[in-house]
Amino acid sequence: MSFGVFLAVLGAAFLHALWNAIIKQGGSRLTAMLIATILQGGIAVVVACFHDLPRGEVWWWILFSGLFHSAYKFFLTYAYEQGDLSRVYPIARGAAPMVVLVFGAIALSDVIAGHEYAGVVVLGLGIILMAHGAFSNGESRRLVPFALGSALATAGYTLVDGLGARVSGNPISYVAWLFIIDTALYTLLNVLWHGPSVLRAGRRLWVRGGIAAAGSYGSYAIAVWAMTLAPLALVAALRETSILFAVLIGWLVMGERMDRMKGLAALLIVAGVVLTRI
Repeated sequence: MSFGVFLAVLGAAFLHALWNAIIKQGGSRLTAMLIATILQGGIAVVVACFHDLPRGEVWWWILFSGLFHSAYKFFLTYAYEQGDLSRVYPIARGAAPMVVLVFGAIALSDVIAGHEYAGVVVLGLGIILMAHGAFSNGESRRLVPFALGSALATAGYTLVDGLGARVSGNPISYVAWLFIIDTALYTLLNVLWHGPSVLRAGRRLWVRGGIAAAGSYGSYAIAVWAMTLAPLALVAALRETSILFAVLIGWLVMGERMDRMKGLAALLIVAGVVLTRI
């Protein structure tokens, strides 16, 4: 991996943590996430216009992935309503690769190497420590199931997209239509669940949502670009530094509580994720 690609992937990791922090910070997290989704869908429409439509069987993969993406956003938004960025993000981001690895071994007969087993153990320990901190520090306990729900949904769309993009033969078109379907589903479900008022937002919230959408799409685009120039495993592992960025943003910028246990838990989660992806 060249130094330029290395810096780009670090930048993508920072962008991923940043857009989550923007959603978390102040105002209605639900509306901010919805606005970010709508604007991201707009970007996807532009991209889709320059590519062929997916083949018939690919639409099923896109639909299921869109459902998982919508579930991921619902769980993540409610988790941020209950807890700190530096508590929620590591659990939600760290548990997903562990679920994918274990599911792949059980259901898909994937071969797991020794370091990957070690990664699962380290990951599990880090997540347990991070979740325990929510219970011992008087934080809302509801953040834990919501964060884990987000992780399960992330694992779901990771598995679906990994197979669906291959079936499609055109990952760019696949991702664009995935975001379009995700936008339609997530917007419809929010309006049905919360009423049309969820779409009402001032200029400031639209700006926040726009920045989050750009950060989310930019982070993904950089990662995809980097994977064409460097080994996939190295890019995937390096992206998980977003966990450390999120913890630092929560602590230094948003003034969230930091203690040795939370710091140790975050380091264990990052180490575990790296072990499962190298």
